[in-house]
Amino acid sequence: MSLKSLRTHYAAEVNPAAEDGKSITLAGWVHEIRDLGGICFVVLRDRTGRAQITLVKKKTEPELLEIAKRQVRESVITVTGIVKAEPKAPNGYEIIPTSIALVNESTSPLPMDTTGKVDAELDTRLDNRFIDLRRAEGTAVFLIRSQVLKSIREFFYENKFMETATPKIVAAATEGGTDLFPIQYFDREAFLNQSPQLFKQMLMSSGFDRVFEIGPIFRAEEHDTRKHLNEATSIDVEMSFADHEDVMELLEKLIARVYEDVLKNCEKSLEILGVDLKVPKLPFYKYAYEEVLSIINNEIPEIETKMKFGDDIGTQAEHLFGEYVFQKTGESHYFITAWPTKTKPFYAMPNAVRPEISNSFDMMHRTMELSSGAQRAHLYDILCSQIQAKGLNVDSFEFYLKPFLFGMPPHSGFGVGCERLVMTMLGLDNVREAVLFPRDRKRLSP
Repeated sequence: MSLKSLRTHYAAEVNPAAEDGKSITLAGWVHEIRDLGGICFVVLRDRTGRAQITLVKKKTEPELLEIAKRQVRESVITVTGIVKAEPKAPNGYEIIPTSIALVNESTSPLPMDTTGKVDAELDTRLDNRFIDLRRAEGTAVFLIRSQVLKSIREFFYENKFMETATPKIVAAATEGGTDLFPIQYFDREAFLNQSPQLFKQMLMSSGFDRVFEIGPIFRAEEHDTRKHLNEATSIDVEMSFADHEDVMELLEKLIARVYEDVLKNCEKSLEILGVDLKVPKLPFYKYAYEEVLSIINNEIPEIETKMKFGDDIGTQAEHLFGEYVFQKTGESHYFITAWPTKTKPFYAMPNAVRPEISNSFDMMHRTMELSSGAQRAHLYDILCSQIQAKGLNVDSFEFYLKPFLFGMPPHSGFGVGCERLVMTMLGLDNVREAVLFPRDRKRLSP
């Protein structure tokens, strides 16, 4: 017998009006059992939701009733029975069973509750991620994340981008930093890649013109915060014959499209999470770096230390400025543009009029940075000069620089953190809730 025959419907696929009185088979987990004496309820759960199995003592075969009562929570079962419309039951129907079959019994007690009646600490949830994801809220987050990635791919294909995949094992740092994971690569040292940045720029020289990649990045930063991961999913884009303004417009349209699609296609998941999603208004507000400093220094009294040109906008200032923007505009997304050249990577293009600032931007949510991007320096001499200015060795970037000698078009791009995008969209407390199996400074398992 094919295992596929163990299920005819998912719980949320049953139409109570059209299938009332019909026999169907569901397969899933025993979410809950309520024995009220004269009536027994078994709640079956699958990926789409829950179904109520109703057994009335006077109308049910004693053997079938005993099978139902013996079930252990989180065991895998199949149920065949008659659909009966019942507005008060989950999904508007109940199943009057003709058979209940145990497929695989769960061990008891469970490592954590799946009904939502007993809260668990995040570490407990992550230690038992396989069962944490059985919670309706866990399932909802990752159904939405799946839609986010689907929407991103559709958006880029519709805009004539091609999807690429670049190496995750590299010989040198992408940005010359030290936050790298070294690995033994046969008889020499290599590193896990921080970013596909250098490779996607090289593809601009190949004439690919518009590329995107969705893939893992690795950063050996010893952060232990709610918004940092050491392995993350990055959405990277590079576009030829475009400046920073062009890709900022592309980015804000992408974000709005993702929100629209989630709102349209994930209504039930948003309801489970209690999220009232609002599509960001276009265009996003833009604030030049120096304007941000002026506002922080003069209009946000909570920040006592005055900031000067070249300073990084730290976590507190970032958060308070985000709240300032939200109060002024009612919008949670905005850009900070024209960052000091010295604060950006060597590949950011200096402004032609004011070389001390770069044609760069960060796309912000009111609570954190979501994306960083820039027009890239596409001229060989400028790149070499900026690599040296960062105290790096030009020879170490020979593989990257070579394409710039043989016809490199002007180009721009950005990267977006998938987990942060989902986290801010859904108002999650911790970025680890937006990744299946997080990797941070302390967690390497499961």
